[in-house]
Amino acid sequence: MRDLHHISFWRRSWLFLVVLATLLFLILPIFVVIPVSFSDSQYLTFPPPGYSLRWYSAFIESREWQASLRASLTAATLTMLVATPIGVMAAYAINSAAPRWARLAYGVVLLPLIVPHILIAIAVFYVYIKLRVVNSMPSIVFAHALLAIPIVTITVLAGLKSFDMKQEMVARSLGASRLGAFFFVTLPQIAPSVVCAAVFAFATSLDEVIVSLFVAGGENTVLTRRMFVALRDAITPTVAAISTIIIVASLIIAGLILLLNRRTSR
Repeated sequence: MRDLHHISFWRRSWLFLVVLATLLFLILPIFVVIPVSFSDSQYLTFPPPGYSLRWYSAFIESREWQASLRASLTAATLTMLVATPIGVMAAYAINSAAPRWARLAYGVVLLPLIVPHILIAIAVFYVYIKLRVVNSMPSIVFAHALLAIPIVTITVLAGLKSFDMKQEMVARSLGASRLGAFFFVTLPQIAPSVVCAAVFAFATSLDEVIVSLFVAGGENTVLTRRMFVALRDAITPTVAAISTIIIVASLIIAGLILLLNRRTSR
């Protein structure tokens, strides 16, 4: 028995080391940009020869960067407001439908996650050119919502799976309409899932690069597109400073989601 326990312990330790090494390989390169963002060098160098806040000041004082930040926050907020209700309705419909139709609808909703984003970007760009709406804020929001709706649907559907739909049926049997039963019985109990889904929709829009390269230009150039152009034309640590801000914001969002999930589990 001791030998078996000894072997099991070493097998678990080996698995733990492999997982830890994989996580470090994936995560550490992301955090390299943090010390680079505080560099006083004119170029991206690691390790930094000295430390300074000049690139954060350059980002704050630049009108172009601030305009892109406002465009990104506006697009992300509107995407969240558009994608969340649509995703909630899709999740509710899938959860209430017969299994055969539910599987079909679920597969259709997941298509934007399955199809490569470059193909979606080209298709959307072609349609926008025909309609002459490219680089407008509504077109950006529509394209980002197309990618956010599947994530919202998956998140809300997970909350609905843990909800007893009999409670809504009882409310309807007592005279409540289906819409009223949803708003007063179902929605309050799946609210944490809906909030998580809204946060995911906001983050999806804020982080989107490929589609933004095609549809977000001119006065509505979002932050990710301007960062890509900056890396192509003039490599300065300003991009590292912005990346650091996005990393911190992403960690805060992840922390909020974990907090909501913990409250939901309780």
